[in-house]
Amino acid sequence: MRFLQQVRQCRAAAGLLGGALLVPVLAACGGGGTGVSAAAAPTASASGSVPAANLTVLAAASLTDVFKTMGAQYTKEHPGTRLVFSFAGSQELAAQVRQGAPADALVTADTKTMDGLKAETGTPTVIAKNELVIATAPGNPHKIDSLKDLSDPSLKVVLAAPEVPAGRYSQEVLDKQGITVKPVSLEPNVRAVLSKVELGEADAGLVYKTDTTAAKGKVGAVGIPPDQNAVASYPAATLKATKNAAAADAFVQWLSSPEAQKILQEAGFQKP
Repeated sequence: MRFLQQVRQCRAAAGLLGGALLVPVLAACGGGGTGVSAAAAPTASASGSVPAANLTVLAAASLTDVFKTMGAQYTKEHPGTRLVFSFAGSQELAAQVRQGAPADALVTADTKTMDGLKAETGTPTVIAKNELVIATAPGNPHKIDSLKDLSDPSLKVVLAAPEVPAGRYSQEVLDKQGITVKPVSLEPNVRAVLSKVELGEADAGLVYKTDTTAAKGKVGAVGIPPDQNAVASYPAATLKATKNAAAADAFVQWLSSPEAQKILQEAGFQKP
């Protein structure tokens, strides 16, 4: 898999290059990967209790924006740490773990996917929750008011694929209301659903509330009543194959800290 090759190449390059050159090497790693690092070389942590390390974190696509912010905060507090994020659908992340991706921690958008990786992970901790909304074009030109409106055959509706957490949640809420929707496409992750609506290739789609918040006005959002909605849980865990167990554990534990929780909740995520 290209991801595995890219990460191995980046880690090899990181071993050869030092100081300021390490930052662009890691930041350039991997399709879908995002590097967040401090300027100093990884010689010690800010507190002295977290060992210096280069960490690769596999994270659900819906965490893309908030984890960039959180990563910057973490490396500011722990200047000996380098973080490289790889964002994708949770099912794709699980496949990478099973294929031996050289990563250190994993955060999925559902407990089901994480539970299926018990042999590869430490004990997971739920760090946040989320809920679905209906994404529409800005101003909601089709006057979509509820889930039932998505069954209108004249609407172009897009959903995440059923193997994706957002896709499972979407089908769950539609089935619960006895609503049949014929999507024009099934996407590999929730951000792809959002993109279809942003680009006008779909009239509506089911995404997470945080996705529409991150879109900053590029899409509209129609809320779903709590009794009709599904709650998504985000568990985080250290991978057993990591060579940086102490540093990976420290990062995973930090995700539940008050400052990390503040960033998550400001982005629209719910308390775990």
